[in-house]
Amino acid sequence: MRYQTFGRHTGLRVSEYVLGTANFGSAPAAAGPEGARAIFEQFVAAGGTTIDTSNLYQDGEAETILGKLMGRERDDYVVITKYTGSRSAQIGPGTTGNSRKTMFRSLEESLRRLGTDYVDVFMPHFPDGVTPLPEILAGLEDLVRAGKIRYGGLSNFPAWRIADAAVRSELSGRMSLVGIQTEYSLAERSAERELLPMAEAHGLGVALYSPLAGGLLTGKYRHGERGRLSARPAAHVIAGEDGAQRTAVLDAVLAVADETGTGPIQVALAWLRRRAACAGTSMIPVLGPRTPAHLAGYLDALNVELSPHHYQLLDEVSAIRFGAPYEDVAAALAHGTDGDRGLLDEPLVPVI
Repeated sequence: MRYQTFGRHTGLRVSEYVLGTANFGSAPAAAGPEGARAIFEQFVAAGGTTIDTSNLYQDGEAETILGKLMGRERDDYVVITKYTGSRSAQIGPGTTGNSRKTMFRSLEESLRRLGTDYVDVFMPHFPDGVTPLPEILAGLEDLVRAGKIRYGGLSNFPAWRIADAAVRSELSGRMSLVGIQTEYSLAERSAERELLPMAEAHGLGVALYSPLAGGLLTGKYRHGERGRLSARPAAHVIAGEDGAQRTAVLDAVLAVADETGTGPIQVALAWLRRRAACAGTSMIPVLGPRTPAHLAGYLDALNVELSPHHYQLLDEVSAIRFGAPYEDVAAALAHGTDGDRGLLDEPLVPVI
């Protein structure tokens, strides 16, 4: 497994895959403690060093299991954890959200469960709709100064808020915002409109979760297998294929897998790795295996390289509309406002 820095503002080295721990727990649908151990050891043996978790995963059990697995080798790993919500049966005012109070309390609880005195990257899991951004940044900065976190980031925030945070962080000269988390896959490329260009412009690392679209891109739902998408309504719709384009994307993935003699998982991750390689900042997939066999399939993708024809096919079938203002500006520059000539020598296209 190869390594890169997490964005352009830090020397923090991360592995090209991040191990997601959402399935590290004893719930019926989770991996179980022994399954989590097998997955963790397999990931480490393959050279993986970077692990993503959250206070929400398995109601905190994921952090507890991860802490025991890292043990005395904790410093060998890059740990990303998050806060904001709670799965507690007793949620009261002031116990959730992104305020300084919740941030500090949640981190202390995460440190206790992880059995460590610091985490490498700490992020709000999602916006709470009320906490001002300066409060979040000031809290993260205080935690960096206290030595309890090394870096701060933002998960699931809109691009305009992240850009605001990045500028504030850069101008303060005290704490660099180093990265973000967002969903991204062949079946969900919305991040290309704003989030990924913004991250590249500000030098932020990007952790990409749901790289297989909740299992849709594995093709398993077409064979009657169940997964987290199976609980969605409308039983007459194959899980996750809630639109013609998603069906076309999965058709293309399965066709490329058949032509190349590999599997749909390897095709989807090979496409994602190529997109990451072409980006101007680090983009690393967060993989959430439930079994060692799942992880083995993900690791196999590290050795898969598709042909230019296949990459083009996947690009085209999964392409999204950029909408206004991107398409309007591109059309105006390409054809002129009078429809006769362009305004520039070369047409302007959206930067992805």
